[in-house]
Amino acid sequence: MQDDPGDRLAALLDHFSVRAHTFHAGALCGINALEAEEPFGQLHLIQSGEVEVRHGAVRALRITRPSLLLYPRPMGHRFITDQQHGAHFVCAHVQFDGGTANPIAAALPDVVCLPLERLQSCQSVLALLFAEAESKNCGRQAMLDRLFEVVLIHILRELMEQGDIKAGMLAGLAHGQLRRALVAMHESPQRDWSLEDLAREAGMSRTVFANTFRNTLGCTPGSYLQGWRIGLAQKLLRRGQSLKLIAAEVGYGSEAALSRAFSAQTGVSPRDWRKAQGAQGAPGQP
Repeated sequence: MQDDPGDRLAALLDHFSVRAHTFHAGALCGINALEAEEPFGQLHLIQSGEVEVRHGAVRALRITRPSLLLYPRPMGHRFITDQQHGAHFVCAHVQFDGGTANPIAAALPDVVCLPLERLQSCQSVLALLFAEAESKNCGRQAMLDRLFEVVLIHILRELMEQGDIKAGMLAGLAHGQLRRALVAMHESPQRDWSLEDLAREAGMSRTVFANTFRNTLGCTPGSYLQGWRIGLAQKLLRRGQSLKLIAAEVGYGSEAALSRAFSAQTGVSPRDWRKAQGAQGAPGQP
């Protein structure tokens, strides 16, 4: 086992990317509603002003200082601001590759609200993003989109480092020992991992590892590994890769073994799942 736990986000973002598309920069006054729009979430940066956030009829948040709001999955919400002066927003749609199978989106709560001052390592990026939003520079849209994607990575870092997420994958990646086993699974899903192997990666006894993993992530290591493998298989199925190649790449010895695990995880066979995806059409662009 190496002392360095590895890059906790590298394999996740390599396999399941996130894209952003900026759609608003400027003041919002009065009442503004955003409907849930599949398959997008939203990231709102509130540069100035006070904002009341409502989810349906429920007053969810009151924002009084520069902050961000991340909705990783489609969710309707409304902003109520001063009728005259409003609040200054820069907003982007976010789309996690793989949709509901994306482990990052699945690990996040319905909404994340953080004051911008907490993202100390991101202050220069935020300053550039706000300046770009106010400019008329060529390439402005592409620049803003990329900057939003960088901000998303900083949000994930902050949530892990500060332990804001108490359960699930991000909580596991924040754990000093469990994260070693998670990174190992993410980086090498094709390996025939045993519970003993994973406990050794984490530097824990078999029993302590199994109990700590289940208490933190809400599932067994074996269940988590299967979910990760099937998520990768779904991504490769969308790309049209053959079942034989997918089985070898994600850690199953045969097409039959992959099909059994896939059906157990999703309730349908890989071929039926791929047909259903084709019937739904290609994913939209943000």
